[in-house]
Amino acid sequence: MLTLKQITSNRDEVVRRLAKKHFTRAAELIDQVIALDADRRSTQKELDSKLAAVNQLSKSIGVLMQTGKKAEAESAKAETAQYKEDSKVLSVKLDELELAIRDLLLQIPNLPQDGVPEGTGAEDNVVEKQVGAIPTFEGFEALPHWELAKKYDLIDFELGVKISGAGFPVYKGKGARLQRALINFFLDEALNAGYLEIMPPTVVNAASGYGTGQLPDKDGQMYHDAQDDLYLIPTAEVPVTNIYRDVILTDKELPIKNCAYTQCFRREAGSYGKDVRGLNRLHEFSKIEIVRIDKPEHSAASHKEMLAHVENLLAKLELPYRILRLCGGDMSFTAALCFDFETYSAAQQRWLEVSSVSNFESYQANRLKCRYKTADGKTELCHTLNGSALALPRIVATLLENNQTADGIRIPKALIPYCGFDKID
Repeated sequence: MLTLKQITSNRDEVVRRLAKKHFTRAAELIDQVIALDADRRSTQKELDSKLAAVNQLSKSIGVLMQTGKKAEAESAKAETAQYKEDSKVLSVKLDELELAIRDLLLQIPNLPQDGVPEGTGAEDNVVEKQVGAIPTFEGFEALPHWELAKKYDLIDFELGVKISGAGFPVYKGKGARLQRALINFFLDEALNAGYLEIMPPTVVNAASGYGTGQLPDKDGQMYHDAQDDLYLIPTAEVPVTNIYRDVILTDKELPIKNCAYTQCFRREAGSYGKDVRGLNRLHEFSKIEIVRIDKPEHSAASHKEMLAHVENLLAKLELPYRILRLCGGDMSFTAALCFDFETYSAAQQRWLEVSSVSNFESYQANRLKCRYKTADGKTELCHTLNGSALALPRIVATLLENNQTADGIRIPKALIPYCGFDKID
């Protein structure tokens, strides 16, 4: 979340920048925060004054008793008791004000960087780079991945419906082996790039959801167990980043580089139509996530390194891809800067998002209280970053579609050692 200093020191600038995200409640919420903060500071000053008076009177009572001024001592005791009661009331008010301020701050999204393009949706994102030839097919008609999956008995969507419901596919045979191969390939590439592998829980408490910003913003999109108040994770970003909640690191520990493979769960309420067919949008899917905790002055360089890492994965998979700089209206609630990677789906003849790589600056860290000690002993907020490296469903979809031939599906060279086969037929 934004800090009070960010909001109170430059109110108009914050409102201006939030307008790029088309957040229409910015001025309203920020003015409420400023008013509540003024009340909080006034209440804190009054409370401090009352406590100081209690302290001073308490010291005087003993002196008055020793000098025989019993009546004055009793008056001082009564006055002290009243100040203590007043202090209790002020303390309760102060707690209520702080909670109210925090509740408002949680509703305000992160500020987009100046380099974020103007725009209201995906159609306004800027293509920064496009690599690779769009596949063409001669002598046969290209099939979409859901038909290829059925033809070669790789994925059973109907069986998933029987077991769980739509959006929960069952991978079989070489389809399951391809899935496992991709997981191991992505993890090995992350380890080779210096990331420490983490195997976190796939359920988290509400504090973790609030820490990374999924709550309250994405409350309706997360699977929730009301009895235990636990949430199925939408991404490994949530448990991995929360490792550093309420932690003060040393500057020598930074940057921290973690990676994790997990199953991810998203309700995707309201999703329907051709754009969600097959593997295009699922309720449960596999993903490898990379997470960084860094110093503010190094986070931009870390973001570029993460982008290069994802780009290298797509190049090794021999997939045509493009990189998009997201506009303000298409960015997430928590991101300050985000780039999406898309691969081309040959049979569907459209681009499919396979990764988002985001810099959150200090926004998540402030929610998490993730801090570090500088070389001169000051305590500062860290910067957090994360990215998909990679999400598997649409990678599998584009691998199947783009590599199909008249007599089977070719496996990219980098995956053959992990698959144990070079062709699906």
